[in-house]
This record gives sequence, structure tokens and C-alpha cells, in this order.
Amino acid sequence: MTVDGKITTRNFSPVDFTSREDKLHLFRKRALADAVLIGHSTLRRDNVRLGLPKTDLSKARTARDQTPYPIRVIVSNEGKIDNQLTIFQTDISPILIFSTARMPRKFQAALREKATLHLTKSRHVDLVAMLEKLRSEYNVHTVACEGGPTLFRALLERSLIDQLNLTIAPYMFGGANAPTLTGLSKEFLPASVHCGLIDMRVVGEECFLTYRIKHPRRRSK
Repeated sequence: MTVDGKITTRNFSPVDFTSREDKLHLFRKRALADAVLIGHSTLRRDNVRLGLPKTDLSKARTARDQTPYPIRVIVSNEGKIDNQLTIFQTDISPILIFSTARMPRKFQAALREKATLHLTKSRHVDLVAMLEKLRSEYNVHTVACEGGPTLFRALLERSLIDQLNLTIAPYMFGGANAPTLTGLSKEFLPASVHCGLIDMRVVGEECFLTYRIKHPRRRSK
């Protein structure tokens, strides 16, 4: 994010204001996870495949008894996902879509050819149930969430985030209509979230921070 806490512009442009080191940092974090999670709006704007560059990251995953690439997971309440997005043009790893019965039938038919659909009858995806299914059916132990802010906030509100990896870039955007880490909502979180700094490094003009999220229900353990 920028120095003044913005993660993109008011037009929700794809993030391009960080350095090559930050992008490599993202790949390194993604490579550690069993699955990578993204909201539909962010996927549509960034149009990424959620893979890994041709480096030793995939080899390191194999050495850890992981698949060469993490499972790719998309969350969308309405389910109107374009099956021509870049992510569907590669078969590097399975694609799972968690959505609802609100997904139009024509989208269901098109997407079933390229992904596994998990649809719920409720109007919103149950994120807790989603993570439980990833664990029980797909042997996923670590999930890397790559946005957007709406999904991140929803996970945060349910105490489903354990670690935050944050890069501070040397820019300021300003304005009330540019989203912060938790989106554009004017509402406070249900409860303040306490973060514990566990790592910090400076590369060039950027600061890379790692926070452990302190969950109140876990303090007694």
C-alpha cells in the first residue's frame, strides 16, 4: 500500500506502483501456500493466472511435497465470472470456484468445463465452510489471500487471517474514494484487530512488513 494507506487508485486500477522486488515477494509468499485465494472483482481487474514465474519456486514446492503450483480459488457471491479470463487459459493447477445459487446457469455450464464449482444456496459464500472444505477435501493447510479488500475484510471480521504481509511503497494517493486495505467501508471493524510485528526489512525505498494477527480467542492457548 501507499504511505497514506491506499492499495490502489479511486478507479481501482491494477497495482503497478510497487517494485520488481515487491512482485517477487508476492510470488515467494504465494509459493509457500497450498492454495491461493482471490475475489472475483480483483481477478477481473488484474486478470492474473495466479501461477509462479519460471524460477526455482516450483522445484522448492515439490521438495516440500507440495504440488508444483498452488490450487487456485475464486470467491464470487453472484458468480458472473468470464470463462475467458487468463486464469482459465492455463491448467497448471486445479481451479475451485466458491459461489452461490445466484450464479446464472449459462455461467455454471461454461465454468464447469474449466473449474470445480462449489455453490451454496445462501446469498453469500460461507467463508468458514469454504476453508473447512479446502482442508477436508483438498488437503489445504495454508491459504494465501491476494485480495481484494472486500474479501480481506470479510476474512478479517471472522478472525480467519493469521498473518499479514504488507509492503509500504513510497507514494501518496490521497482522496476518500481510493480504497484502503479494508476497502471503502466507512464502518469500523466489529472489533479492533491487534497486529504483532514479527519481521521488517527495507529494500530500496520500500518497507516489507510481516504481522501476526492476534486473535482474542487464541490468547489463552
